[in-house]
Amino acid sequence: MTSGSVLVDAGPLVALLNGQEQFHDWTKDRLGELTAPLLTCEAVLAEAAYLLRRLDIGGRALMGLLERQAVRVAFHLDEHHAPVARLMSKYSDVPMSLADACLVRMTELHPRSVVLTFDADFHVYRRHGRLVVPTLVPAGT
Repeated sequence: MTSGSVLVDAGPLVALLNGQEQFHDWTKDRLGELTAPLLTCEAVLAEAAYLLRRLDIGGRALMGLLERQAVRVAFHLDEHHAPVARLMSKYSDVPMSLADACLVRMTELHPRSVVLTFDADFHVYRRHGRLVVPTLVPAGT
């Protein structure tokens, strides 16, 4: 499906771990087509953990993805805080979350990557100021 890295946003992580989510089946199907590990950042994991907080196994299941190396943290904000801050400032009218800014920065570091997301804001964001951020999204999002 993709020859580069797959960067995963919080929405697909939540959908994968919560069978009641709208895109649960779509996410499971896509993940079956992709090669692990999916790459992400700690801001995405924090967002997903917050969204999963009401599920009995939500946090444990999320940590299990890391333990099994299905998902890997491949970004250190302390090394990229200036470009992330610039992105958040540039897209303050959207507004851009820290997690989204980190993912956009990750696409700059991994030029052949694609972002697995449900977030339509990724259609607005640009990497390196002008390049479309490649996404893998359900139809209609």
